[in-house]
Amino acid sequence: MVRLSRWAIALPVTLALAGLSGCGSGGPATSTTGASSSASQAKEVTVFAAASLTGTFTELGKSFEAANPGTTVRFNFGSSATLAQQITQGAPADVFAAASPATMKTVTDASLAGSPTTFVRNKLQIAVPADNPAKVGELKDLTDGKVKVALCAEQVPCGAAAVKALAAAKLTVKPVTLEQDVKATLTKVELGEVDAALVYKTDVIASAGKVQGIAFPEADQAINDYPIATLSKAPAGDAAQRFVDLVLSQQGKDVLTKAGFEAP
Repeated sequence: MVRLSRWAIALPVTLALAGLSGCGSGGPATSTTGASSSASQAKEVTVFAAASLTGTFTELGKSFEAANPGTTVRFNFGSSATLAQQITQGAPADVFAAASPATMKTVTDASLAGSPTTFVRNKLQIAVPADNPAKVGELKDLTDGKVKVALCAEQVPCGAAAVKALAAAKLTVKPVTLEQDVKATLTKVELGEVDAALVYKTDVIASAGKVQGIAFPEADQAINDYPIATLSKAPAGDAAQRFVDLVLSQQGKDVLTKAGFEAP
């Protein structure tokens, strides 16, 4: 069963290391066939992934475990900027899937990952409650001081994309809250705490009708590329590369495009 792991950026790395000590401390694992895996050979593949990948990667993780008996996939979903910082501070992980090249660059510049591959793209939509009480219909409606807006913080990919989109539209929006990842931003809309938010199209789809999405043309000027890479000191070794291969496979593409991601 796919396991989820949450890290708080404020926690010391020593605690983070203790929390993920089950990831294995030996050298790179050798390739094995799924059928021959035993309890003593069980491994974990620890994947740090952008919050917007939660649904798709959880599904792919289950598929990976089914194809590799004895191997568990453990996910740490969150802001790409936070995840990159955790990796550079020594958090043990095998794979990093980021929501922007800039956050991946933090890791590659530290020589902590191999060459990344862009596997999908994502664009913003305006998310509003299902009944759209503020009657938001386009991007400029978010400039109305009576409309409560949530945005991602600028240092995270969804926030950087929002800044680009608003600049392209030559609009200024004063949010009532800045959230640290796209899921938290969307939750503000789902709970009715704000009238609108800028989130990814994939998150609108994943809400399953809790919110409605409004497309806007400037989103095309703020598309985020998502890179993925194995980490240089990946405890899981070849299993980490097999997970990346699954994401890049036709099966991975099918899962991702069904969720609303676009081909790079």
